[in-house]
Amino acid sequence: MTDQASVLVIDDEPDIRELLEITLLRMGLQVECAPDYTSATRLLQTRDFDFCLTDMKLPDGDGISLVEYIQQHQPELPVAVITAHGNMELAIEAMKAGAYDFVSKPVSLEKLRQLVERGIQTSASPAEPVEQSLYQIIGESEKIRSLHQTIQKFARSQAPVLIEGESGTGKELIARQIHAQSARAIAPFIAVNCGAIPTELMESELFGHVKGSFSGAISDNPGLFKSADGGTLFLDEIADLPLAMQVKLLRVIQEKSVRAVGAQQEQSIDVRIISASHKDLAQLVTEGHFRQDLYYRINVIDIKAPPLRERGEDIILIARFILQKLSQENASAYQLTDEAAEALRAYHFPGNVRELENILQRACALTDNGQITRQDLNLPEIQNNAENPSLTLIDKTTELEAEELEKALQQTRWNQSAAARQLGITLRQLRYRCEKLGLTKNR
Repeated sequence: MTDQASVLVIDDEPDIRELLEITLLRMGLQVECAPDYTSATRLLQTRDFDFCLTDMKLPDGDGISLVEYIQQHQPELPVAVITAHGNMELAIEAMKAGAYDFVSKPVSLEKLRQLVERGIQTSASPAEPVEQSLYQIIGESEKIRSLHQTIQKFARSQAPVLIEGESGTGKELIARQIHAQSARAIAPFIAVNCGAIPTELMESELFGHVKGSFSGAISDNPGLFKSADGGTLFLDEIADLPLAMQVKLLRVIQEKSVRAVGAQQEQSIDVRIISASHKDLAQLVTEGHFRQDLYYRINVIDIKAPPLRERGEDIILIARFILQKLSQENASAYQLTDEAAEALRAYHFPGNVRELENILQRACALTDNGQITRQDLNLPEIQNNAENPSLTLIDKTTELEAEELEKALQQTRWNQSAAARQLGITLRQLRYRCEKLGLTKNR
């Protein structure tokens, strides 16, 4: 807690103001109170504060208007709003406007103290510059500049974030960047793929369990929510959550507490939720496969991860960044030839950045002199496949390559040296491709 940090409290009810003031004074804070919007803005113009707490309903305005005023004049000042019990719509609207967080009436003094402590810590912690973060988002395109601005604006908020975008666009990277620029940066960042957890273990994995609560529970498990306490929980592919688990997740987000399987009492948690999906959640809501109330709750801040084809000027920057990492890992120097760079610029990248990384890893394994050519990239060509139109371009190319390799190997009775000569590639290249494609003599 910062020594003698100052808090501005705005509420038109004298009893509430007095209760909040006493609570904050006991925390060792300086407190100024205002009964309305006009008095609050006058105080904001004359002195600096470390945190602001305002009721949603004011005699001459509302909390959202005050949030917007602070965003315009003092964007670094965290402001939390007090909402009527159950009025989640206004709370979400306030966070979309830039509010740091919210607390519902009747106000829990314990949760209030936690909220203020976090808020003051946020105010005292400067955001980490993007270029100094371990998890860099490479690019200079307009879409990436806009993405950086969005991350910087909302990183210091507590509002839930939903990141939507195609597979391979770097949704987890965006989530990590939000965490790295927040006051939670020193706390855990826990990532979980919701589609990778067996349904029968999902509740235990997320919320924890106590020893003996079910067969196989040989020890206590805190769960992923508790493991992320104080930090960020990244729920990747949240669309894969079963409907029954969506109900439980909604309650955890609203109540900010979890109950482990087999436990008698709930435990408070302080976790920021960042979700991601490559599916259209709004469409899934319409189809009845995703709960509307949960979608509304996690989609307070919506961030779109742009596909690589929409940021063409970034392709070579990203490629060179990847090659620099691969050069360090392999103690070799890799460079793109001009022809290879041009081919990458022209390619549409259905698999986005992840596909680019895979293409370059393969090319580095195939090149003999570190100079990556167009042939080393082995980019898929646009083809029509009437027999199986559902195959992606990558699938089609991989299938054709596997057929050619297997054909050559069968003709040479699986003599790899002879097959490599027949195909006009090196033995090293043949072995690499066989390993990648899973080609074995007994396939």
